[in-house]
Amino acid sequence: MPLVALTGGIASGKSTIAGRLAEHGAVVVDADRIVREVQSPGSPVLAAIADAFGERMLHPDGSLDRAALGAAVFGDESAIARLNAIVHPAVRAESARRFSEAFAADPDAVVVYDVPLLVEARVDDPWELVVVAHAPAEVRERRLVELRGLTPAEAEARLASQVPDEARLRIADVVIDTAGTIDDTLRQVDELWASLSDHVARRRARA
Repeated sequence: MPLVALTGGIASGKSTIAGRLAEHGAVVVDADRIVREVQSPGSPVLAAIADAFGERMLHPDGSLDRAALGAAVFGDESAIARLNAIVHPAVRAESARRFSEAFAADPDAVVVYDVPLLVEARVDDPWELVVVAHAPAEVRERRLVELRGLTPAEAEARLASQVPDEARLRIADVVIDTAGTIDDTLRQVDELWASLSDHVARRRARA
């Protein structure tokens, strides 16, 4: 019942890897989706965000104004810390519930936690394997501009706001090089899946 953490910087191809692992039969738990769900209208998390940052963080219908919240905390380490103190415990609890649910349904399941902020928030959790999607910063910056419509300055700021690539690579058991074609990335994921038990065994041996 391996519990695998999958992480990577913005525009690193992490979603492509998660999708391929799901095709192989992995149960993928998406941290970003959990974040959106715990911040849904009427939730304690959303109420706490409004208390901490003001009612202007909410749309008229009571939903979170993600753009306003992002603007309020971007580049402000103390504001980010306050926000994380509200959101992270709820995400941790809900992700743990989903892991348990998946393993209860199938004790032999491979559960993959697709989590952007692994280094920042979850690095010490009991992962059986840590997989890092990696492409050089210039490649990811180009993707943000060409595929997501950001300006070069916006893309550079997004990359600069994340932990350095070295911090993710330092904790990796497996690195998927996503700088090439999608087919090349998928081939590496297929190879990972075929040798997953060996990777997990090696990590356990080092523990």
